[in-house]
Amino acid sequence: MTSNCEPRPIRVRISPTAESLVRRGHPWVYSDSIREQSRAGAAGELAVVYDRRDRFLAIGLWDPDSPLRLRVLHCGQPVNLDTNWWRNRLLTAVQRRVGLFDEHTTGFRWIYGESDGWPGLVLDRYGETLVLKLYAAAWLSRLKGLVDLIVEVLQPKRIVLRVSRNVQDAARTAGFLEGQNLYGDDSAERVVFQESGLGFEAEVVRGQKTGFFLDQRENRRRIENEAAGKDVLNVFSFSGGFSLYAARGGARSVTDLDISAHALAQARRNFALNQDHPRIQASRYEQIQEDAFRWLADSPVRQFDIVILDPPSLAKREVERSEAIEAYERLASRGLSRVRPGGLLLSASCSAHVTTEEFFEAVRRAVQVTRRSFTEIATAGHPPDHAATFVEATYLKAIYLRMK
Repeated sequence: MTSNCEPRPIRVRISPTAESLVRRGHPWVYSDSIREQSRAGAAGELAVVYDRRDRFLAIGLWDPDSPLRLRVLHCGQPVNLDTNWWRNRLLTAVQRRVGLFDEHTTGFRWIYGESDGWPGLVLDRYGETLVLKLYAAAWLSRLKGLVDLIVEVLQPKRIVLRVSRNVQDAARTAGFLEGQNLYGDDSAERVVFQESGLGFEAEVVRGQKTGFFLDQRENRRRIENEAAGKDVLNVFSFSGGFSLYAARGGARSVTDLDISAHALAQARRNFALNQDHPRIQASRYEQIQEDAFRWLADSPVRQFDIVILDPPSLAKREVERSEAIEAYERLASRGLSRVRPGGLLLSASCSAHVTTEEFFEAVRRAVQVTRRSFTEIATAGHPPDHAATFVEATYLKAIYLRMK
């Protein structure tokens, strides 16, 4: 991770506001907060922030082509970021997951970016395959050392590289391709892993995110516990995760609704992986390929005992926030029309630009308009392997309503 020929760190001074934020643990410094820098720097170089009294404040990764100019690795007393430091940083993230999962769950997140001290980097496990996703070009110059470290500590059979869109050009220039193997010779685009004893595919080379949505694990488990004898509608079903849990929980029927033929095909494969389970065999399984908003509004009225609304992000940028809040309210209103008396609505959001309270209030408003009585059973956030340590890392929220 650190070579003997690494250049002397860039010296940086930042605005008083940014300095206060860094002192409080915020891991980002934006370009417009940079007041002085000792020299131009390349992506991935180390930069040291000095405070107004010329004392060490923080050290991080420099990214000259990003408005997020510095990603903080450490704040406080000066440290030497040698190989042992990086190894301990990885071992700390691993230690946080100890005891969370048994042999029946082999898919989870080893590193959740800034919240684990690895800004702009995610590492997910799918069985013996690890997927490393980069959201910052600053990591590209350190990839070889990083891979060596991961292999030493976690001993996977394969590591696949995924890069976000904003990093793909820089990755190509550095000689890396989206979906390439960084370690191991397995070329499979899909790998099978276990979650709570269920088998699932992860599309590690070309799938969304790192190949699967690991963050809804706890909500899927809750739906399984509610599903016995119920008719379940899974809206924006994607690869059928909620549906498989519901079927194993004894659901009478499960219906997947998604516009993507590719997603529905993956859901069918996931059901096929688990056909040895008698409850999954017994549950009637149906798929509907249709736009979810349109189907909920226009199709003949069918009602269900459990309705799950888990759309993709409806606000990828801050300017889309108000429209997303309206869309969440509209979606909840349409979903509620499909919930039988006594039934359950689970509404979830993965939009970081919509706050938890904004989302919950949108769903509550949708219920109030229907004039139906309800009991708010629970709300939920991030699972323990995705624990968020600062506001911008918080994106997942869910609310459970029992309708009268």
